[in-house]
Amino acid sequence: MFKRNIPNYITLLNLFSGCIAVLFAVNGDFVGAAAFVALGIFFDFFDGLAARSLGVSSKLGLELDSLADMVTSGVVPGIVMMKLLEESFTIYSGKLNVQPEGFMGDAFNYLPLVGFAVTLASAYRLAKFNIDDRQTSSFIGLPTPANALLILSIPLIIEYQETPALEGFLLNPWWLLGLTAFSSYILNAELPLFALKFSKFSWKTQGYKLVFLVLCLILLGVLKFIAVPIIIIAYVLLSVILNKLKLTRD
Repeated sequence: MFKRNIPNYITLLNLFSGCIAVLFAVNGDFVGAAAFVALGIFFDFFDGLAARSLGVSSKLGLELDSLADMVTSGVVPGIVMMKLLEESFTIYSGKLNVQPEGFMGDAFNYLPLVGFAVTLASAYRLAKFNIDDRQTSSFIGLPTPANALLILSIPLIIEYQETPALEGFLLNPWWLLGLTAFSSYILNAELPLFALKFSKFSWKTQGYKLVFLVLCLILLGVLKFIAVPIIIIAYVLLSVILNKLKLTRD
């Protein structure tokens, strides 16, 4: 009984990490939120690994995994994006001398709620994943943990790699709204993306995954948090290229 539930306990640690991340995000502590999201994603990786290693995969585990991911990789990035938009519109309204009263003031007050589109798109993606038998060895659309890292990298870049020009760009409301739209789209796009899982490793068929991981580590070491959006974009582009090559061979 205990052995069968080990992966579920690890999944619950993911959910617990997500709950703590929510508290940090609501209070505007994006560094704390990012740390616990990263911890939750760590547990998310190992619950599946534990289930496969122990041979105890179950439908319960699949559903529980999605529920945990909904909090860690769905609710938290939505809150962070809402908070970033809130800060952005506060700065932007000040530059435009928009008064808090009246139509324009109300618009600036409520527009940050658009950030929760990330949460809604994440929920749809996770529900679709559970009933999509095409995503056993690869993904269709960007996985929610990768999307969460993309969103959470923005405040980390501002916090630790701040330059006036970069901060001005990242807190531009049009950029943040565009990122929200892109994030919501790419989560559910009919775009096949390779999974970073190694089963019966063969350099010929899976060597590109190892090369990609090594390059990711190098980029993170050199560029720090700026590397995260670059890695996500590179992941999508590499998947598109590999799909094209496969279509060409077929």
